Amino acid sequence: MSAETTTALSRLHGTVGIWTSTHESLPPEQSAEVASELESFGFSAMWIPEAWGRESFTSASLLLAGTSSIVIATGIANIFARDAVSTAAATRTLNAAYDDRFLLGLGVSHRPLVERLRGHEYATPVENMSEFLSAMDAAPNFSPEGQHPYAKVIAALGPKMLQVAATKADGAHPYLVTPEHTAIARAAVGDKFVGVEQAVVLGESRDEFLRRAHAHLEIYTGLPNYRNSWRRLGFGEEDFVRGGSDRLCDALVVHGDESAIMERVNEHQQAGADHVCLQVLGADLSVVPTEEWRALGAALPS
Repeated sequence: MSAETTTALSRLHGTVGIWTSTHESLPPEQSAEVASELESFGFSAMWIPEAWGRESFTSASLLLAGTSSIVIATGIANIFARDAVSTAAATRTLNAAYDDRFLLGLGVSHRPLVERLRGHEYATPVENMSEFLSAMDAAPNFSPEGQHPYAKVIAALGPKMLQVAATKADGAHPYLVTPEHTAIARAAVGDKFVGVEQAVVLGESRDEFLRRAHAHLEIYTGLPNYRNSWRRLGFGEEDFVRGGSDRLCDALVVHGDESAIMERVNEHQQAGADHVCLQVLGADLSVVPTEEWRALGAALPS
């Protein structure tokens, strides 16, 4: 499916969104208030994860129902959580019901979340993703929205998964990467969509920045998929201590005022990103960082 003809993707080109799980700190009936705030601050998209919290399509439906213009994107929906037929059907239904404001981001996740949490075997992730995407394309659907178009992007870091993004999806959603990786992703996927996540700490002292950045990287430094990605970018074992080295924090998390953060957005865009979604690291990662979002929204290009 062509990204150029897909409404959800076309709305995101050249824009800035927010990546967050903080809506899950609220009761489900209140979670759309977070998306509504982001919409009012001028962000084009709200990207949501799927891990130990809410099921991603149910959560997306709550957020879409409480908003009118913002795109709700999964960053990412786990392919081991549902089959390809139900994934395609849910994506078509959400887009048909909510003015093509749902973007499906898919990923293979990580061994602990697949094997220990879900009880599946985490093997041949590239092949699993490729087969899943093919099955989605072949899935029958006889509902009124059964032929409704939709876009799908995949979490892709290494060359093999980026090749799958280029050939079987509408693009890539790289997470925990640098502008250098964005350039690699752009070269790999050609004219397909590249939507990059970027963690940020707005203001604060360097000591507080490092505290938040190390806390953010605590889980990720234990996951082989990310360590392999960082090795390809020139980092080594000394950077993979739990929570990451200061050098890794400086590379992956932007620290500064609004102009410094927008400068990093520009670096990703210059490297080939179509869209950048900012993950604001507040003092407490479970609390909605409303004031930081408001400040960054005011700094968005008009």
